[in-house]
Amino acid sequence: MATLTFDSLNPATGAVVGTHPKQDATAVREAVGRAEEAAAWWAALGPAGRRRRLLDYKAVLAGRLRELAELVHEETGKPVGDAALELVLTITHLDWAARNADKVLRRRRVRTGMIGVNLEATLEYLPLGVVGVIGPWNYPVFTPMGSIAYALAAGNAVVFKPSELTPGVGVRLAELFAESVPERPVLQAVTGLGETGAALAADPRIKKIAFTGSTATAKRVMAACAENLTPIVAECGGKDAFIVDADADVRAAADACLWGALSNAGQTCVGVERVYVVDAVYEPFMRELSERVASVKAGRDYGPITMPGQLDIIRRHIDDAVKSGRAVTGGPSSVRAPYVDPVIVEDVPEDSPAVREETFGPTITVRRTRDAREALELANASAYGLAGTVFSRNTRRARELARLMRSGMTAINSVISFAGVPALPFGGVGDSGFGRIHGADGLREFARPKAVARQRFPLPGMNLTSFTRRPDELERLIRIVTFLHGRRKR
Repeated sequence: MATLTFDSLNPATGAVVGTHPKQDATAVREAVGRAEEAAAWWAALGPAGRRRRLLDYKAVLAGRLRELAELVHEETGKPVGDAALELVLTITHLDWAARNADKVLRRRRVRTGMIGVNLEATLEYLPLGVVGVIGPWNYPVFTPMGSIAYALAAGNAVVFKPSELTPGVGVRLAELFAESVPERPVLQAVTGLGETGAALAADPRIKKIAFTGSTATAKRVMAACAENLTPIVAECGGKDAFIVDADADVRAAADACLWGALSNAGQTCVGVERVYVVDAVYEPFMRELSERVASVKAGRDYGPITMPGQLDIIRRHIDDAVKSGRAVTGGPSSVRAPYVDPVIVEDVPEDSPAVREETFGPTITVRRTRDAREALELANASAYGLAGTVFSRNTRRARELARLMRSGMTAINSVISFAGVPALPFGGVGDSGFGRIHGADGLREFARPKAVARQRFPLPGMNLTSFTRRPDELERLIRIVTFLHGRRKR
């Protein structure tokens, strides 16, 4: 019987970029079986062996950067320059994971406390085994590699199911890895539609799933994982807020706001969708924003909407927003498939779908607020909590606003800058998901903590964990604990 296939298409032209197999549950099981054997070998290499191979993989990716950027451009439609930037960020994260895994995960001694004075205690982080990664289409290299690189560095093998919209990118990443690690299939790509991802999540040999996608799909993946109690790290959508304080540099704020909202056609989970501007600078900010957006063109500065079905959501949000608010730039006619021109609407009610739901298009809503405190309250009144931005010249107030923003990451006087810092964890709260990739937290996300306590010598006259324990031994312990911990602090 012939193998079923599907095509990946250039969303801007409709041209076929590549044809790939629809790998069924049997094919996925076989891939996981190969990964199990590879995982044992990869873990046995030790930190130094994995580090050398991952740094070699990094060099291979850097050497093929232009080729990969062109492939990302063809499958997503984003400009080649934006695709190259995505790859640059990926390479820096891979480098950090490879160089820091041993330091973060290695065995270390921990304090035992007074009661454990006769013990030696150690903590280390061990590989899980096989990790399944289900990737998105909007950043088909940077986002899944945020899980893949850290999972590999932690000593795991990976089976990667790329989005059906960008399968060629995922296949190429696995092929290039094999150039650096030809001995075993430590990183494999399986291609297909939703059924392929479901088979991966349902395989009991998968020790963790890393998923990036919509909140609704994350719930379905979690349900599949629940059958085997497979843990999951989920990076879902966002409705990220951008706060402009009274003392902000409005020119810099407007410039960053537009990039955060319009780059990648707004198809960025940590992109700007809601803007809250303090009254004192509202008018100059809006003038600056309006002037700058006039020079940004869909099809030149950013690409098409990659997933055709998203156009209906974008259109619905725009229609609703302009009915209740005031269009500053664009409107319903901005949707001209596969492109969407920039849309800015002000005074949209907070209960509008354009404010409450993730749009994932080049649109923003702008609202005037009395002060930064009201802006923060509105920013936090969302089911999502992925990222956000604060613009203010007052460093102390900006840091406080950033800390209080209900999000996993916040940028100050910049936009999405946290993604370029490999040491920072990346992830959200609420409907934006849970768990973390990147940084030390990302390495530990793909490892299991192993605690060991060794008795160095028996405590004289105090054998507490024995049926031969005497009443006076327990009484002695109670007196010690009362002396150490019984005094209340005033």
